[in-house]
Amino acid sequence: MSVSTSSGPNSVTTSRAARAAPWLPVAAAMLYPWVLRAFHGAATNAGGLSPLACAWLVVAFALPLSCLALTSTDLGTVNVRARRLALAGLAAPPLFVLTGVLSGLLRSPVEDLWIWSVLWIGLGVASAFGEPGPVAGATAPSARLRIAHGAAAVLILLFVTFHLFNHLTGLLGPETHARVMAVGRQVYRSRLVEPALVILMLLQVVGGVAMAWRWSARPMDLARTIQVGSGAYLAAFIVTHMNSAFVSARAVHKIQTDWAWATGAPEGLLLDAWNIRLAPHYALGAFFVVAHLFCGLRQVLLAHGMRQAVADRLLAAGLAGAAALSATITAGLCGLRL
Repeated sequence: MSVSTSSGPNSVTTSRAARAAPWLPVAAAMLYPWVLRAFHGAATNAGGLSPLACAWLVVAFALPLSCLALTSTDLGTVNVRARRLALAGLAAPPLFVLTGVLSGLLRSPVEDLWIWSVLWIGLGVASAFGEPGPVAGATAPSARLRIAHGAAAVLILLFVTFHLFNHLTGLLGPETHARVMAVGRQVYRSRLVEPALVILMLLQVVGGVAMAWRWSARPMDLARTIQVGSGAYLAAFIVTHMNSAFVSARAVHKIQTDWAWATGAPEGLLLDAWNIRLAPHYALGAFFVVAHLFCGLRQVLLAHGMRQAVADRLLAAGLAGAAALSATITAGLCGLRL
């Protein structure tokens, strides 16, 4: 009698790789603040942006983006926990800002870097228990949830467009930024609009996380990977930004959330040990909000009969535009003036 078995060298190798996979985003996330610290040390020693400091900054951006790459690998379908940890690792910049702000609000005697490291080690250990593998019968998010998410995004788009434009005016100086912001705040800080906007944002976070959870258990092409990854980043970004603005700045410290607050004045973003974490946080936030919108637009256009090749080219153009916009806004936040 012969016995059929699927075990063998290949299956053993795959199993080991699947078990090791969650530690890849954990390692990337844990290294992220240390790389920022290395950047600050190099910049401080050189008295500015030296080649070594710039190299460290590139690595700081590469670490979370490597987690996005991991979500599209075969290991993502073999070990769903690894993919979900990779999505969290992609959101390391806003999550590290959130950790720092909460640590300050709670007056923690432990440095936020160590809190961050312990949290990620805990996630890695937790992911090691149980059998790794795909989720059987994983279904896509419901059409109702996707439609609601898209409809809310259309409403929020008005605020996002103005907000990005307002940040671009920072290239003309803080005074210009303040004048434009004052006009916008007459609308989005009104007694009716601001609560509605906050509710819409939080609903987007909840709905987006729910959809990302479902999509992460299914095979994803590159466009879907970018859509889900950017959504995960934005969920963390929104929560972090609301905590920083509403709780830390406005409720606790009673300070204006103006250009000086956003840029960490007078120290600035680049040469301060704490503020440097804001540079990747802002830069990737601006990139991913535009990228996410173009990913959603691509899905809508495909559903209405557009050829995939055309939709893919539109997405590529949108991603290029998102990168250019992000670089321009970040340059303004870091001190570039026209």
